[in-house]
Amino acid sequence: MSKTQNIFEMAQQQLDEASELLGLDQSTREFLRWPMKEIDVTLPIKMDDGSVKVFRGYRVQYNRALGPTKGGLRWHPDETIDTVRALAAWMTWKTAVVDIPLGGGKGGVTCNPLELSETEKERLARAYIGAIAKDIGPTVDVPAPDVFTTPQIMSWMMDEYEKIKGESMPGVITGKPIDIGGSKGRASATARGGLFIAREAVKLQGQELKGKTVAIQGFGNVGGWAGVLFKEVGCKIVGISDISGAYYNLKGFDAQAMFDYVGKQGSLAGYTEDGMQAFDNPMDVLEMDVDILIPAALESQITSENAERIKAPLIVELANGPTTPEADAILFKNNKFVIPDFLANSGGVTVSYFEQVQNAYNYYWEEDEVNHRLDQKMTAAYKAVYDMYCRYDKKVDMRKAAYMVSIARVAKAAKLRGWI
Repeated sequence: MSKTQNIFEMAQQQLDEASELLGLDQSTREFLRWPMKEIDVTLPIKMDDGSVKVFRGYRVQYNRALGPTKGGLRWHPDETIDTVRALAAWMTWKTAVVDIPLGGGKGGVTCNPLELSETEKERLARAYIGAIAKDIGPTVDVPAPDVFTTPQIMSWMMDEYEKIKGESMPGVITGKPIDIGGSKGRASATARGGLFIAREAVKLQGQELKGKTVAIQGFGNVGGWAGVLFKEVGCKIVGISDISGAYYNLKGFDAQAMFDYVGKQGSLAGYTEDGMQAFDNPMDVLEMDVDILIPAALESQITSENAERIKAPLIVELANGPTTPEADAILFKNNKFVIPDFLANSGGVTVSYFEQVQNAYNYYWEEDEVNHRLDQKMTAAYKAVYDMYCRYDKKVDMRKAAYMVSIARVAKAAKLRGWI
């Protein structure tokens, strides 16, 4: 991505390249390049000190050809409408690639939640839902947690929506606490889905995950669970980074202890472990000589500036948009096998879909059943993308193959509806 290209232009570029390979007609391409609906709201919030602060909120419903739109809500100081557009587009391809009957959406509020009290967060959450209530619903658009939003914030949002509608509608929000309609297995779902995908990738090379070395960039909920789950199957976690810095331990980290520490302290600052050392440059975690690299932080981390120095032969993107198109080309040239974000991290939206299903018929599954169904969905999704990759004699990368699977499904649904 060039310095002048924003993240939504990057998403459109990826779409254009896949559409060209599929041979889509021009009207279909143009239809798929743009969101179907965008919502931009102003949220005046009374702060604890009595002042009023005005926040900007967004919701983008990118495409609903396959069903109600679905996607997370990010609270971040750098949130923009273009970020939300790009993430909504990726959600569209993500729900399609894993073959669930949902479209793609995304939302955000430009704020720094680390500077907000719990009561201020609650007022902001309720104000946001109040502003967009007429545009969401279990059969319309279903938000979920994302960067800096939590099950508690989802609880407030669901409650506000139910107050407005005057009835119980738990399916309006996913990622809720289990006590009020959440699904078992949701917290670990994104990372667990990535684990299933990585397992399938190495299996097709006649290998297994046990004994593989792993580096993880980002150690929030997704990265933390990835560390725990990959270690459980016998991987050695040798590199980890979070907002406090980047660390390596060639003996292998105790990922569960680190994850527990982050849960209590908020970051790895102050954490110590035998053999643990810090990188001088936090970005160096991406360049470790490991078997598997897991970007689980923010977008645009692997770029044309550092792609040549990436050593890991397998990259499992658990973050959204961590690799720029220019970096993709370099990695492909260097025979790096990249499992793209909207395939690798689609376990989260898959279990969110399971949560919607459970809410709809008011019956809830045990965690083993959730994980079993997730395994089936992720394995089938990987197979569909890998088959497309092989159909083009491995002359396209897995990202383009995943795009082609997704775009073909969305385009077919839109044409059946008579939209294009």
